[in-house]
Formats: sequence, C-alpha cells, structure tokens
Amino acid sequence: MNERETFLETWDREHKTTVKVLRAYPAGKDDIKPAPLCKSAVELAGVFVAEQSGLIGGIVKGQIDWSGFHKPPASIPEVVAKLEADYATVAAGVRGMSEADWNAKMEFPVGPKQMGLVRRGDLLWSMVHDMIHHRGQFSIYLRMAGGKVPSIYGPTADEPWH
Repeated sequence: MNERETFLETWDREHKTTVKVLRAYPAGKDDIKPAPLCKSAVELAGVFVAEQSGLIGGIVKGQIDWSGFHKPPASIPEVVAKLEADYATVAAGVRGMSEADWNAKMEFPVGPKQMGLVRRGDLLWSMVHDMIHHRGQFSIYLRMAGGKVPSIYGPTADEPWH
C-alpha cells in the first residue's frame, strides 16, 4: 500500500466517524458556544465542510479558492448532507492524483500572514489531522448540548463497550 492509499483508507474511516459524531448532535442547539470567543456549534461543524470541499478539494487541484471560504451551512444536518454529498467526489480527486501531484509543492499559509511551499501530500494529511482535532472540539459541544457522545476511538460514557 502506498502513502496515498493509506491516506484514503485513514480519511475514509475518520470521515465516517465524524459523520457519526455530527449525526448525534441534538436538533435546535446549533448556536451553543462554550465561551464567547468560540465558534457556535454550526460554525465549528462548518469547518469540516470547508476543510473537505475547500481545502482538500483545492489541494487536489493544486490551488485553493479562498473566496467565500468560511460560509458555513445553516444547520448541522446541512453540514452532514454536504459532507456526504461531496466526499466521494473529493476522494476520487485524491485517488486520481499522480505521484508527481502528491509530491508537488503548493503555496499554503505556514504562519501568520506568511505563505510557504508545502508538499501536497503533507497538506492532505494535515487536513485530516485538523478535522480530527475539530471533531474532538465538537464532541465537547455535543456533550454540552445534552447529546450522547458515540464511540470515536474507544468507549465513551454514552457508548461503553462492556
């Protein structure tokens, strides 16, 4: 198995887990925030769409369109629908990348107001890791909203394995 195949297998597994966590979110609580400076639940959930369709999709193309980037869907069910609708297309794009594409570098933010050249394969891995990070954040929102946190990598208080 090459790196791209490993990436696709990992991303597929993480995508399914993210959708499971998002589906567990209670209706009508999209505006919850743990603190004033935090995003609302729907804004945080919208990050998954931005990363999958905007960033991963842009990395596949070799250029990211940053215009209108942070307009989240109106509700968490819309986030889930968009993630599921776009996943196969974006994954097919990754699958279709050549080794040269995977290893090519592209401009990407590397610090505050600083662009640098980063290998596209590394950017793809970074996006999946960032989505995992945001899913962890979202699980706190889920708990605050009174939802049940499903198993992510192991048992939870709401989904014990014994």
